[in-house]
Amino acid sequence: MDTIIVEYWSSLSAAEQQSMVIIIAAAVMFVILERIFPYTKNQRILREGFFDDLALYTVAQSYILGIIVFGFIIKFVDNTSGLSRLNIFADVPIWVQLVIFTITHDIYIYWMHRWQHKNKYLWRIHEAHHSPEKVDWLSGSRSHALEILLNQSIEFLPLVLLGAPIEVLAYKATISAVWGMHIHSNLDLKTGNLQKIINGPEMHRLHHTTGKGRNRNFATKFAIWDWMFGTAYQPENVKAIDYGLKTYFPKHYFKQTLYAFRSFKKLKSAANDR
Repeated sequence: MDTIIVEYWSSLSAAEQQSMVIIIAAAVMFVILERIFPYTKNQRILREGFFDDLALYTVAQSYILGIIVFGFIIKFVDNTSGLSRLNIFADVPIWVQLVIFTITHDIYIYWMHRWQHKNKYLWRIHEAHHSPEKVDWLSGSRSHALEILLNQSIEFLPLVLLGAPIEVLAYKATISAVWGMHIHSNLDLKTGNLQKIINGPEMHRLHHTTGKGRNRNFATKFAIWDWMFGTAYQPENVKAIDYGLKTYFPKHYFKQTLYAFRSFKKLKSAANDR
């Protein structure tokens, strides 16, 4: 086992190694901060579904889907088009690329996220993300394989085709991973007017409730999209309380994955589960 880990670590680039260290360090930091400044007090670290979210969604699924996204989908498109060989972004500084790709991807995710809550087919692959009844730094990793496959292909394909170096891909993935932990974290933050621009747990935890915020607050990194397009929901003195789905949802990874393909005929009130 130790040999496998060492070989895997050695196969990574320096940027990918840095990315992994930052993500693990951020996870540890959020676990500690959630104990000190909890949004929901007395919420257990090892909550229901913790091991599925960590071992199956975060580790196993991410690893397998990474191979599919980069080793097959993006590789096929790139080999077919040959665009990456043009090195269009070769002279663009890494930090500028990160700014461009982070903003453009965030706009995409905002509109895709809104659509997922409106379209019954897309909701089927998104409802797993809303199923945790306890929301914390790890719960955001619970997303159906097809949702991840779609969104990560769209996220990273432009980077590869434009000739972005491995550093940009690694750092972009780090930003997405750490920010995903942040907005789902069980942290009681009070950022005031900053949440008009930057998204955090204050707004996003309301999005994961069974209440009014459920079909609002679609932004991921920049809350400005919600305020700009009229989907922001941040009433004063209102805290998120009840999380999860209003209808039945399986408890474990494999059943959750297969449940997205159930017949619509069996759920005449499917629209009410969002």
